[in-house]
Amino acid sequence: MAIVGKVGIVTGGGSGIGEAASRLLAESGTSVVVADLNDENAAAVAESINSAGGEAVPFKVNVAVAEEAEKCVAFAVEKYGEVSILVNNAGVVRDTLVPTMTRQQWDIVLDVNLGGCFNMAKAVCRPMMQKRYGRIVSTSTIAGRFGGRGQANYAASKAGIDALTRVLAQELSSRKRNITVNGVAPGMVVTPISEQVRNLTADRIKGLIPLERYATPEDIANVICFLTSEEADYINGQVIVVDGGLSLGVKW
Repeated sequence: MAIVGKVGIVTGGGSGIGEAASRLLAESGTSVVVADLNDENAAAVAESINSAGGEAVPFKVNVAVAEEAEKCVAFAVEKYGEVSILVNNAGVVRDTLVPTMTRQQWDIVLDVNLGGCFNMAKAVCRPMMQKRYGRIVSTSTIAGRFGGRGQANYAASKAGIDALTRVLAQELSSRKRNITVNGVAPGMVVTPISEQVRNLTADRIKGLIPLERYATPEDIANVICFLTSEEADYINGQVIVVDGGLSLGVKW
């Protein structure tokens, strides 16, 4: 699965799924902008990619701020001449039950998770349309479909990403533009962002997964990178569930 000669931005690229996607894209021949609010993490991932023979640069960005998203895309265009791929992966959690959830906890999750996807997608639209090529993949979650106690803000933000994906797929796609927009909805993944939930539930969730294990970041990154490849040219407006069968809800 080669993606040679493309230029990709991966938000939240400094850790977890974003780090895995950054590495896999680079291994496939993509020049990667590792975009993250944590500039130390982004720099470490980019340095590791370069040491392994890939091409990557770090960029500090708060995707919740439209102007910063625009600067990130402008940086990629100035550095590499284009943006072919956008992986919308930056996200935060502020889990608590609705009766105790503050408006600040609601706002930050919606602003980063959903607002960040909007800001980045809007910023890359014009460069992709000018090049008549683009692949946008956003990280959602099965919580966007099924919810979860204590995650009203998170589930709502991810359901919004699913809807945004379907709308953008209609607005940006045409034979001339050659832009596709898709999403990936993981189940439980072993990342820093899921640590709190995994600690609270012990192995109860794992026991509901037919494959009897949590996903690795690489499990999700493999699907993300496939959706950016030429092999996925005719997949558009879809949110692919990658959860080991957890959302089936049945284990006999």
